[in-house]
Amino acid sequence: MPALTSEAIANQFQQLQQFIASKLTEIDGKGNFISDEWVRKEGGGGITMIMEGGAKIIKGGVAFSKVEGPITALMRDQMTMQGATFLATGVSVVMHSRHPMHPTMHMNVRYFETDLGECWFGGGIDLTPIYVDIDHAKAFHRALKETCDSFSSESYTKYKEWADDYFYLPHREETRGVGGIFFDHLKPHDVVERQRIMEFCLGLGRLFPSLYRDQTALSFDTPSEAELRWQALRWSRYVEYNLLFDRGTKFGIISNGRTESILLSMPPNAQWVYNYIPKEGTAEFQTMICLKKEKTWF
Repeated sequence: MPALTSEAIANQFQQLQQFIASKLTEIDGKGNFISDEWVRKEGGGGITMIMEGGAKIIKGGVAFSKVEGPITALMRDQMTMQGATFLATGVSVVMHSRHPMHPTMHMNVRYFETDLGECWFGGGIDLTPIYVDIDHAKAFHRALKETCDSFSSESYTKYKEWADDYFYLPHREETRGVGGIFFDHLKPHDVVERQRIMEFCLGLGRLFPSLYRDQTALSFDTPSEAELRWQALRWSRYVEYNLLFDRGTKFGIISNGRTESILLSMPPNAQWVYNYIPKEGTAEFQTMICLKKEKTWF
């Protein structure tokens, strides 16, 4: 089997971006993505696709990038990258839903290589409901397990635990949402393994639209002001996580990436309320109970 080149990987990721955007447009039924192509002066560039004001998607981004250039001292220190130059390519997706009963969803798949001959893959999918629906959370995790099982029998358990640790706000002592899967530094040992990991990444990307469709299939009445305030508060937690802990955001900033594309994950609005504690017995209180590490969903 011929080696899967970085150029071929980037091309397949770009095709994945188009697939995801097309499917999400169908699911939303109203909104359309605008495409914004950009160039990075140090090398490479990307295409950022944004939807705002859709029927279901109030703000969503599907971003493709392929960037390359020198590994700076800051990148070595913060990302433990070695060598003189790097290449990174991938697709990142964040969907913020209009209705508080519909969730925020995120997906990322990526590939890195350095001039030292090292290469690795990373990625994952996670679900951040505004109001946790137990049945929807279970269905989400079952679908992820099915995809993981096609890759290896132990990957769901391993990557689910990794996601619980990764998508965690230690200063809040709560998870960002109901988790999902996360993996990083999957290093192929030969060309066959390289192709197999790539197919797993593509499979996750293709799964995303159907997961989002299922999570937003139900219709709800016009949300109350209280529900919208809770949505804005939960979105503030999303902002905190992405700016403080998210590796993709950090890498984009320290590698001098395009700011607008890096911050496409931000929700359309957010609200911080001093020392807000939901009243026991409310739907908001029940959601907070679910935002714990190591919760099993089936």
